[in-house]
Amino acid sequence: MEKINIQATINNNVATIWNAYNSAEDIMQWNHASADWHCTSSFNDLRVGGKFSNRMEAKDGSFGFDFEGKYTAIEPFKRISYAMEDGRQVDIHFREQGESTTVDITFDAESEHPINMQRDGWQAILDNFKSYVERIYGNSKA
Repeated sequence: MEKINIQATINNNVATIWNAYNSAEDIMQWNHASADWHCTSSFNDLRVGGKFSNRMEAKDGSFGFDFEGKYTAIEPFKRISYAMEDGRQVDIHFREQGESTTVDITFDAESEHPINMQRDGWQAILDNFKSYVERIYGNSKA
């Protein structure tokens, strides 16, 4: 199974970024790939064996799906790993460097969509997260 990697460097400290990445209230604000989608609900039980579920829907009501998984490893402020419902694995690393933090995500590709489409979709969500954190919680480079 091919692995896909995306990353973003966010101008804020790792604690702020970790909390915004894992708070259901925050997730609902940033977890979408484009402006015509939104995250209508989020549940997150951040512990090994815990589950998460984020409902993503087109704003016009034409389509929606639940993005779900089960946590397999957690190192606070450093790493999160989980298995998606279909068994694919995701590893997220948080690396603080001075006043910024790099979020690095590696995930197993699925076979239904082209690799570049999967990479672009996940990267768009991560870029949304970066914009959200820097807008709501401050930009250390501003």
